[in-house]
Amino acid sequence: MKKEKNDPLFSLIKSLSKSEKRQFKLYAGRLGGNTESNFMSLFVWMDKIKTYDENLILEKTQIKKQQISNTKAHLYRQILISLRLSPVHQNSITQIREQIDFATILYTKGLYKQSLRLLDKTKLVAVNKEQYNLAYEIIELEKVIESQYITRSMNDRADTLAIEAKNINQKNVITSKLSNLSLQLYSWFLKHGYARNDNDTHLVEQYYKDRIPKYTFSELGFTGKMYLYQANLWQGFITQDFLSCYRNSQKLVQLFHDLPDMKKLHPVFYLKAVNYLLESLFYLQRKDKFQETLSRLTKEIREEKKFSSENTQNLCFLYLYQHKINSFYLTGEFNKGTEFVKEVVVELNKTDKKIDAHHVMLFYYKIACMYFGAGDYKNCIVYLSKIIKNKDLKMREDLLCYTRVLNLVAHYESGEDENIDELIKSTYKFLLKMNNLYEVQKKMIKFLRNLSNLYPHQLRKSFNELYQELKIYEDHPYEKRSFLYLDILSWLEANIKGVPVEDIVKQKIKRLN
Repeated sequence: MKKEKNDPLFSLIKSLSKSEKRQFKLYAGRLGGNTESNFMSLFVWMDKIKTYDENLILEKTQIKKQQISNTKAHLYRQILISLRLSPVHQNSITQIREQIDFATILYTKGLYKQSLRLLDKTKLVAVNKEQYNLAYEIIELEKVIESQYITRSMNDRADTLAIEAKNINQKNVITSKLSNLSLQLYSWFLKHGYARNDNDTHLVEQYYKDRIPKYTFSELGFTGKMYLYQANLWQGFITQDFLSCYRNSQKLVQLFHDLPDMKKLHPVFYLKAVNYLLESLFYLQRKDKFQETLSRLTKEIREEKKFSSENTQNLCFLYLYQHKINSFYLTGEFNKGTEFVKEVVVELNKTDKKIDAHHVMLFYYKIACMYFGAGDYKNCIVYLSKIIKNKDLKMREDLLCYTRVLNLVAHYESGEDENIDELIKSTYKFLLKMNNLYEVQKKMIKFLRNLSNLYPHQLRKSFNELYQELKIYEDHPYEKRSFLYLDILSWLEANIKGVPVEDIVKQKIKRLN
């Protein structure tokens, strides 16, 4: 199993579709001898086997042990060349790069005029598609060629190219700074989650102010605006300003609707934009708008060919299923949600480790919360354990902390509380280690620690006391984030009234609407 994970060639071959395998065989067979060559034998056997086994390959082929490394490297390169030629993997960016390659070949053959003509046409496409890095590369190549292809207009041409290079470079600098800011804020969120205190909020706001470049909005173009909205959006998520998140994600989605060609060129960014919009609507509890947006995305994914690549298919699964789970939270239908969870788990297993550990963890936490809402505490513990036992997770410290807290509550509710004191101690130590101990968490742990000392007739009063203590934090700037991860107030109210958590959540939703 370890070799399977670590062998890039085997992973690449297993990712190929039937049509891609057929195309590769046609591509490799364009010269008669290739069909019997070592690299084709290697391809055939690696396609057949389910787990990578180098000894089996050496046994079944004529490849010698000292040849296997070079044969694998050659096969890997040939597959990539075949994929690059496939229309499925062609877009404006690959076509621009191809034209640059053609122009370079013409230049090396001394056909300067033809090369310059091709570069001039390609440069217009690159600028129109806002591929400024490629446009800059084209201008630099034009400079090299112009220095050898001397004409009477050389002086004017040199000035024109210098001005073009300067303008393109300025656009690149601003766009790069905005994309850096967006990425670094996203990285902060992945590491820490929401701002925990005034110091966190100040750090994020100051970080944003220090790094936001000076710009003229009307001159940003599509790419610049996209990264600007993303940066604003991540600042909003970190500081829990979900209204700002909603406004910026809405602008981001509208940007793609205004320029449909960019949706085809950047399907990943479009999917992310809709995902941000859905997350914002979820946190704002805008149920109708959320369902409308989710339905539109579902229809688009079903009908649009631009989401056909494996990468976008993985994202489609990720966003659709996460938000379908969220839709059950918005309606309070946890028992129905647990039926849907079975489908999620099947599909999650099909992804074959193509979804990163962070998003898998998110799925497990959402699934655990679904079971908790449905009163199925044993299954809740099963999925929380998957997160707790994974020692390689280094992201979203906040989620790791709330996983421990929910695990504590689920053990109490399930009756599996023989070792509750040890569990309380380990949870408390973990929260201290993560520097993530809040008043809400402190009061919950203290409450659970004292439960074993209460008589049955004292339970309702104790639940009610904790409920009143925690209720005051519901709108607290930082403490309220506890309730984004775990609706502990609904759990307490359910215990006070002696009804399922699902009933309490449904009553809350009715009051909101």
